[in-house]
Amino acid sequence: MLMATDNRRRVKVYLLNDDRQWDDKGTGHVTVKSSDVSSLTLIVTAEDNGSLLLESKVQADTAYHKQCETLIVWSENDNTELALSFQERAGCDEIWAKICQVQGKDPATTTITQEMESEEADEEERFEDIPDAAMPIELPPCQISKLFEIRELFDSAMNSPIRRERLAIALQQENYIPQLIDIFHMCEDVENTEELHVLFDIFKTIFMLNKNSIFEIMFTEDLIFEVLGILEYDPTLSEPAGHRQFIRDKANFKECIPFSNPSLIEKIHQTYRVQYIQDIVSPTPSVFEDNMLSTLSSFIFLNKADIVTMLQEDDVFLSMLFQQLQDENLDTQKRIDLASLLREFCTFSNTLQIQSRTSFLRSLANKRLFPTIETLLGIDVEDIWAVAADILSFATDTNPSLVRDYMVQEASSHDEDALLINIVIERIVKNPGCNAEGTLLGLLRTLIDPENMLRALNRMEKSEFLAFFYKYAMHRFTEPVQLATHGTDCLKYISKSENTSLIASVLDVLAFAVENHTYHVKNYILSKEILQKVLLLMNPRYSFLALNALKFFRKIIGLKDEFYNRYIIKFDLMKYIVDAYVKNGVRQNMLNSAVLEMFEFIKIEDIKTLIRYTCERHIEALIKVEACPTFNALKTKYEQQLERQNSAAAAAGGGTRGGDFLSGGGGGVIKTFDTSRFRRDPRDLEVDEENYFNSEDDGGDGVDLATLNKPLYNSPVVVQSKVFDSKPPPNKVIGGGGGGILATTTTTTATTSPTTTPLTSSSPLVDYADDSDDDDASSTDSPDKQSPNKRQKVSSTVT
Repeated sequence: MLMATDNRRRVKVYLLNDDRQWDDKGTGHVTVKSSDVSSLTLIVTAEDNGSLLLESKVQADTAYHKQCETLIVWSENDNTELALSFQERAGCDEIWAKICQVQGKDPATTTITQEMESEEADEEERFEDIPDAAMPIELPPCQISKLFEIRELFDSAMNSPIRRERLAIALQQENYIPQLIDIFHMCEDVENTEELHVLFDIFKTIFMLNKNSIFEIMFTEDLIFEVLGILEYDPTLSEPAGHRQFIRDKANFKECIPFSNPSLIEKIHQTYRVQYIQDIVSPTPSVFEDNMLSTLSSFIFLNKADIVTMLQEDDVFLSMLFQQLQDENLDTQKRIDLASLLREFCTFSNTLQIQSRTSFLRSLANKRLFPTIETLLGIDVEDIWAVAADILSFATDTNPSLVRDYMVQEASSHDEDALLINIVIERIVKNPGCNAEGTLLGLLRTLIDPENMLRALNRMEKSEFLAFFYKYAMHRFTEPVQLATHGTDCLKYISKSENTSLIASVLDVLAFAVENHTYHVKNYILSKEILQKVLLLMNPRYSFLALNALKFFRKIIGLKDEFYNRYIIKFDLMKYIVDAYVKNGVRQNMLNSAVLEMFEFIKIEDIKTLIRYTCERHIEALIKVEACPTFNALKTKYEQQLERQNSAAAAAGGGTRGGDFLSGGGGGVIKTFDTSRFRRDPRDLEVDEENYFNSEDDGGDGVDLATLNKPLYNSPVVVQSKVFDSKPPPNKVIGGGGGGILATTTTTTATTSPTTTPLTSSSPLVDYADDSDDDDASSTDSPDKQSPNKRQKVSSTVT
């Protein structure tokens, strides 16, 4: 008989009763009695009185099932269900290997030695549901000689969630962690390195238990330094790490403003040290252990929330903090320390729920947070800008509407230079490449994002803030584009890398505005000629700027907005792109690819106005550089458009339409119908946009915006297989050149002209007569004055 007195063979014996429930028959030690390899008997004797609890011969045809690393279950005599629950995995593995040896199985790959009947399998599955299936863990005496045994026990407990839970309970009930720390002091005093390495492994396992109650014991003021000391003796390091020395000597606690609450100071110290353990000391979890230290993160998270709550309730502390930050005579280093304290305070508040975080921000705003930020941004010290930018970014991310409200209200009581929005923009524009640039650009983009603007019944935050922004701030923000394209020093300006990077950032924000701000940005771009200025950067010599300018232009093209398309055609803005492409030549670089992609987009999306404009003005220059398929396809599409247009005109009146649509030349008579009953194009201007363009005047000297809202030319609209013409104003001549198209509802004759008048930026795209022409040409009984439903549909002829 092989005797076993260690804990590896310690087991509980379970028997399935008549009610199909598992009964605990007692605790003892299992031994193995064998006469040869094929004969094996399991014997369990009680640990208290030595009585026999179990004697079971291992049969070759009996199904044994190993579960949960520490359980062996089997049936005897068809009506007896037995189970052994081992205290340690090693003991279970040893007995399982002997059972598999009798039945000729591989213990490493076998969990069930024989196929079981379904009823037996069901009973064994039920064993897993028993709450006390795992024995309470009995910890060895806390002695230096038992450290290896303690490590082995802790490691075996990590294989089962139930055993991990039982180990955590045992550590608390037996006050085991302070005892281990006492052993640490003894080992460190005698420099017993081997045992110190074992203690490191033991505490690493304790951390992996991931129990908040255990952390509360280890991170008390009395024990946390000793825990750090144990974690210094990592076996993988050649010498101790020195964590305690760093915490004591190098991590200095700066109390810029005295705290009156001792609990707050203790909580701050504890949070810093635990954060140090998480970031520096604790092992990096593998991809399979992402949640291993989740409770440690939660511990830090809750500590930070407690710190924010304590500080928020201290009115004396907050009042003193903001008062000193706004003191003009304050020492620079002192101001940096105070601003850093406020930033840390804001960072900690991210642990709060959104409602609590918003309430916290409002309490800071009531203490003059935003005037304090203005003061910090106005000081000519870059480190202070960076801290102030982080604080304002926190406020913007938490509640952008609160920041917008403050900025808009400032406009009624502050000069334009003193507005917070302009102070932010000045730091971006005047100090390119500074540490705060990225943060300030990010928060500016958040502020102008309509997606986070409120829409209530009594106010429209989007309309209110964007009107303020474009009136007071946008011209300052686009100043780098002006500096790069006008003046004697523009080449010197763009020669600096930080300036070109700033221009790229400005264009990126402008592109965002084009996509999201509709008529506000339209009015600004067109009246201030921003697009022309941006396209002046299209010089292949400055490829970075050229690519960013093209990216902005591509964003406008991507909107497929006829308003912008008319503007591009009216001022022949595509010539800047074509000139850059021609100068770039056949070089296969990013500029070449970006230009080709833009024209490919125009072709695929079938933007008819831009296809005609490109083919009638620039296609030959493009093809001369490289006769690529994109340009050939554009030309083919243009020719197909002309054929369809002539066919439609012939079907309508028997004539053809020819000539250059840009110059207005051509012939044919087109009859006009009311198209109001057809579905509206979503790209048409909204009513409020039209009112905005027709009523608002910001002093710009650019294009007449109302003109661009008129039809470009009579493009046929196909609806239900019938050809209709877009409706121009009645009795007005569309086009210039040698002829035109007289659009009325009566049969009219128009002459054709073979000549084509070039388009220049100084001449209008379409030539509409004055409103008085309508009065002179129309009579009271004119069909144009009748209801659209009562107009007589007449045929058109061409002479």
